[in-house]
Amino acid sequence: MQTILITGGAGFIGSHLTRLFVTKYPAYKIVNFDALTYAGNLSNLNDIEQANNYSFVKGDIADMDFVKSLFQTHHFTGVLHCAAESHVDRSITDPLSFVRTNVIGTVNLLQAAKEHWKGDMAGKLFYHISTDEVYGSLGEEGFFTEETAYDPRSPYSASKASSDHFVRAYHHTYGLPVKISNCSNNYGPFHFPEKLIPLCIHNIINKKPLPIYGKGENVRDWLFVEDHVRAIDLIYHKGIVGETYNIGGHNEWTNISLVKELCRQMDKKLGREIGENEKLITYVTDRAGHDLRYAIDATKLKDELGWLPSLQFEEGLSITIDWYLNNSEWLNNVTSGAYQKYYDSMYENK
Repeated sequence: MQTILITGGAGFIGSHLTRLFVTKYPAYKIVNFDALTYAGNLSNLNDIEQANNYSFVKGDIADMDFVKSLFQTHHFTGVLHCAAESHVDRSITDPLSFVRTNVIGTVNLLQAAKEHWKGDMAGKLFYHISTDEVYGSLGEEGFFTEETAYDPRSPYSASKASSDHFVRAYHHTYGLPVKISNCSNNYGPFHFPEKLIPLCIHNIINKKPLPIYGKGENVRDWLFVEDHVRAIDLIYHKGIVGETYNIGGHNEWTNISLVKELCRQMDKKLGREIGENEKLITYVTDRAGHDLRYAIDATKLKDELGWLPSLQFEEGLSITIDWYLNNSEWLNNVTSGAYQKYYDSMYENK
């Protein structure tokens, strides 16, 4: 039987991934290991928390002794490493926390896996989930491929680039079986409202300003989170050990065009006059070192494993908006901070 450790399993991508593995693979034992920092929300998983093959452990991947004890207790056969500090703006104001979690935390997991699997690597796997931001910034043309040289521009992307290098180093030096994927910008349900799309949805609902960096000309490739975790599932089970796979949504949008499309759809969904929400757009001073464009070439993933995104951005955006409108209690709990009491009520006092 496989016993899989999912780090950061209460976060945005992690919660979708945890739910997929718990429900799709009932014979697997899934352990969700999360520090429950501001972006970790156990209520994201309240539909599976009673599943027989699921358990939650609160802890910090930067705590080496605790990480080692987890391996000794559960004897993991696989690791899906989602845990990370991921907000670029926060990395600019507090880079050391990104080094602690993204670099030291990743090395702790690698070291624990190496020690625990020593002499018996067969059937084991360390899967590291990373970002396209490690590649730097593109001009108006071209795409990131798996061979693109690393050129991180922010403390966040530098910390993720470092963790990628450590994963590959443990593979080449110690023979640790690893796989890496680098994804484009995710969106979808359960996204913490500090990121562009959920922030704007929340602000449109409450008729608050929609802050846009610079002129809004920065371009991002958008990937629906359910498509992302479906790709991770494929790579985990069928990808080649030691390989890297890029996961992209094939949906390039400038920030301003995205927000205007969001405004248009929410005008209709909220019964407001056309153009009413667009009046909320407010241009603010650009982010330091703001990369111009990201775009992923996911040909390798398509050719080797047959993966393609299931929907286009306008459709995925509509699904996402509907989820937030239909889950106002979740959104209110997150924005008020009430969600942070969920762990105490469901776990700590039992």
